[in-house]
Amino acid sequence: MEGMNGIDLLKEIKKKDGETEVIIVTGYGSIESAVEAIKQGAFSYFIKDHDPEELILEIKKVRDIFKLKFENKTLKEENKEKGYLIETNSLKFKEVLEVAAKAAKSDSSIFITGESGVGKEIIARYIHNLSLREGKFVPVNCQALSENLLESELFGHEKGSFTGAIEKRIGRFEEANGGTLFLDEIGEMPISIQIKLLRALDTKIIERIGSNRPIEVDLRFITATNKDMQESIKKGDFRQDLYFRINTIPIRIPPLRERREDLPMFIDFFLNKYEKETKKRILKVEDEVMNFLLSYDYPGNIRELRNIIERLIVLSDDGVIRKKYLPEYQKNSRYSSLTLKEYRELVEKDYIEKTLLEFDLDKDLASDFLGISKRQLYNKISEYDINLVK
Repeated sequence: MEGMNGIDLLKEIKKKDGETEVIIVTGYGSIESAVEAIKQGAFSYFIKDHDPEELILEIKKVRDIFKLKFENKTLKEENKEKGYLIETNSLKFKEVLEVAAKAAKSDSSIFITGESGVGKEIIARYIHNLSLREGKFVPVNCQALSENLLESELFGHEKGSFTGAIEKRIGRFEEANGGTLFLDEIGEMPISIQIKLLRALDTKIIERIGSNRPIEVDLRFITATNKDMQESIKKGDFRQDLYFRINTIPIRIPPLRERREDLPMFIDFFLNKYEKETKKRILKVEDEVMNFLLSYDYPGNIRELRNIIERLIVLSDDGVIRKKYLPEYQKNSRYSSLTLKEYRELVEKDYIEKTLLEFDLDKDLASDFLGISKRQLYNKISEYDINLVK
């Protein structure tokens, strides 16, 4: 290299990006140069006439380190997101969190209901994290697996117990031993597995497929569904005795349209999240876009909100999120044609009415919750012509 040697290049690389790992490869190795390379931040030092396998081994070490760093970063981001989605300004969701916190102190079975995308797994993880259980949180989506695969996934199998069982495998019950087993979309579970599940819950004993050896398990059991379970029981799709067994502590998570107080917080969070992920700087969000994001009913709940914002940022130009990139259904929003001032007034009126109803028209409690004086509340009621009757 003209003008610099390997050590000089190493210094420049580390100066520009401290995360980049460098392996010095040289034909003229010496102890002094090796020490200097490591001192300046080289990952390792390789002399050309040595066994190439040594260099390959060093490269694999770098790869493994970066893989671990990426996994840790991803896990931190996921935990940060899940933790953030627990924060709330909604009275209804605060009640959910209170029940979840109390339930976490027991080992009772918990049954979480709510529409798709409301965050049922997030609440299940929240309960597990608040509990005294030291084992893992193990989620299973009952809808994503066929009957045979689901049984093997839950209970495990012995080698040769069925075609394709080329080795022994422990199931999710054993994996969750000492921790929490979360069965999402349990309403989709086949009847044959429901019978085996009920027995396992009652006895705390399971058997792997192809084995009659009993295995004791100790775990917290949480289930969730977005189905109408009473209707499923009537149709014979779900066993009533299993329903009673899993429904010790029921928790219903309200849809996003019932907790609009949290929308501004979620919108800001996902805007920041996808700004970083897409490496795009957002300078402006058009008023029509913000009106839509704050007024849309989100049948897909938090998952849909997240997807819409990701789409808007990906398609944005020059740091501006524009109305033309909104989904087609935005035209149905009741706020889409309002000015920002009109929109704010309408949302404020809706929020005051909702709060008054939640506190059974008690204006003292409502004003305290809203963070305004009782006189200010009366002024708002008069200004917006709010007439509510018990």
